[in-house]
Amino acid sequence: MSRTKLRVLAIDQGTTGTTALLIDEEGAVTGRGYAELPQHFPQPGWVEHDGEEIWDSVVQAVKAAIGSDPSGGVGIAGIGITNQRETTLVWDRFTSRPIAPAIVWQDRRTAPRCEALRRANRRREIRRLTGLEIDPYFSATKLEWMLDKTPGAKERARRGDLVFGNVDTWLLWKLTAGAVHATDFTNASRTMLFDIGKRSWSDALLSLFHVPPAMLPRALPSVSEFGETRDVPGLEDGIPIRGIAGDQQAALFGHGRVVAGGLKNTYGTGCFLMLHTGAKPVASRAGLLTTLACGPRGEAAYALEGSVFVAGAAIQWLRDGLHVIDSAADSEALARSVSDAGGTYLVPAFTGLGAPHWRADARGIWSGLTRGVTRAHLARAALESIAYQTLDVVDVMAKETRTRPRALRVDGGATKNDFLMQFQADILGIPIERPEHVELTALGAGYLAGIGIGMWEKGGAIPGASEHVQVFKPALARAARERMVSGWREAVSMLLRPAPDSRASRSSRR
Repeated sequence: MSRTKLRVLAIDQGTTGTTALLIDEEGAVTGRGYAELPQHFPQPGWVEHDGEEIWDSVVQAVKAAIGSDPSGGVGIAGIGITNQRETTLVWDRFTSRPIAPAIVWQDRRTAPRCEALRRANRRREIRRLTGLEIDPYFSATKLEWMLDKTPGAKERARRGDLVFGNVDTWLLWKLTAGAVHATDFTNASRTMLFDIGKRSWSDALLSLFHVPPAMLPRALPSVSEFGETRDVPGLEDGIPIRGIAGDQQAALFGHGRVVAGGLKNTYGTGCFLMLHTGAKPVASRAGLLTTLACGPRGEAAYALEGSVFVAGAAIQWLRDGLHVIDSAADSEALARSVSDAGGTYLVPAFTGLGAPHWRADARGIWSGLTRGVTRAHLARAALESIAYQTLDVVDVMAKETRTRPRALRVDGGATKNDFLMQFQADILGIPIERPEHVELTALGAGYLAGIGIGMWEKGGAIPGASEHVQVFKPALARAARERMVSGWREAVSMLLRPAPDSRASRSSRR
């Protein structure tokens, strides 16, 4: 009688949807489920989720994964969680009900508070403690805003009635029926409240952002005994949750980049380049972030990260905002139907610019538009903008580390677009390596959980993790590359250029 292979359930809760994978002992994906997650845009610059809708998407994705697995979900021995980072939730400790909509990582409502912090010369202190730039991207100002603007929240938080968490903490709370309030180091390092050197919450930053310590989750290494399932639809009680990591750190782990020098780029809603730097943090002087990552056993390690806020979201905008395409997949054929972008450059700073510029006040620009520009040129320019933004971060990372990467490993949904991958290789001038499975974020969470339950040896090779890759080699002449990059840099410069002085404008009108 054959034995049913054990499986780990990996939950990847992202900005626009949730993916759930079942992974067997040989590292093969045996079940997959996906559920979309609506985003809400109540005001310009505001991006919200409903906490219960996040949870519902997880339940639906897990149910679909189990339904597609030949075993019907028998033998799930452990659970790993990975998640959109920084997105901020606050809920009632006793009812488990969120007190307000979740504020998503893309949200810009706290830009004035961040600017005030910069004017107050708090940048150096915050950078030293957290490795982060002052920006609305991170959780601290979102949490402060939520406590300040929600009636009665401050007092309830002081009494210990409210708890805070990013999406990983919220899911852990729901998976354990409210028994566990915890997070992992990688997610904690994105809150702008966490001392990444001491790996503990910073009293100084809690005071600065008026956050009561009692509402913070316990921070643990990414492979830990986080808790066990209880009262989850479709899952047995008692399944151990043994792995948690933020999405980009999970992807880095999924690529097997677990020691210094490992590099990957994830193409999702945004674009995130991450370089593993080993056991010691490396401070950036040029706009990269220093953040916590995972070593071979899931232990704490460090990485440098370049965060681009809008990548796949630009294609979604073409589809949902401009109705230039019917589906994201249409963008490739449309882009290939023209020989170039018609002299246009899209700088998609819809939610400000991240690395290396860190301009929360910036907004998008489309340069070079003429009557000859067609929807095909627009689609091509949008795809090219993803590659150009990656180039800017790679250049800064090479300058910081004094090492130019010889190849770039990639993952994420947008990497299925062959045009984008080839253009990325052409613009960077190095090969792009795309694994057979591009859901490295979910796989990384599954690998962490598998290590946590002893399915795979700590620090040993994970079956299936070293898979074949497709290589896109650069084929663009150097002169053409330099001309195109020069056009991109001019468009970015145009966006960043200070607005004309209002007094001068008034004077000229007189």
